[in-house]
Amino acid sequence: MEQLSLPAFSYKLKESDGKTFIYDAVRRKWLVLTPEEWVRQHLLHFLHAYLQYPKPLMSVERGTRYNRLQKRTDICVYGGDGKVLLLVECKAPTVPISTQTLQQAAVYNQTIKAPYLLLSNGHHHYCWRVAEDGVSLEPLAELPPFDQLKKDGVR
Repeated sequence: MEQLSLPAFSYKLKESDGKTFIYDAVRRKWLVLTPEEWVRQHLLHFLHAYLQYPKPLMSVERGTRYNRLQKRTDICVYGGDGKVLLLVECKAPTVPISTQTLQQAAVYNQTIKAPYLLLSNGHHHYCWRVAEDGVSLEPLAELPPFDQLKKDGVR
């Protein structure tokens, strides 16, 4: 897999039936290593190791409903109160982060109502704070550490 603009980490890989698997420490299981999963695993590591996001408060590929459609969010980070603080949308490294990607995350967030959004393809990362109106987005230079996110995310 290719080098990303996220810190490297000590990951576990295994081969089985001609496929490569990566161990997900949040879900505690082996997953097929796709380019998007590579980005997701790097982001999970970064959130935990560098920004002190607790693993037990992270949910990966969680199902959510939007207009009777079943959707999956890549990563949700919860506060201690059970409310989602951060919604993360991951794309493969070859997929550009576009307004369409942001629109996808914003649609998911209409149901989830996270105060922060993060989009990443492993090379480019964009973070926003959702305004009180639940629609307007304020771009952030960087994603806050968990303690700050928790304080700011209280509405």
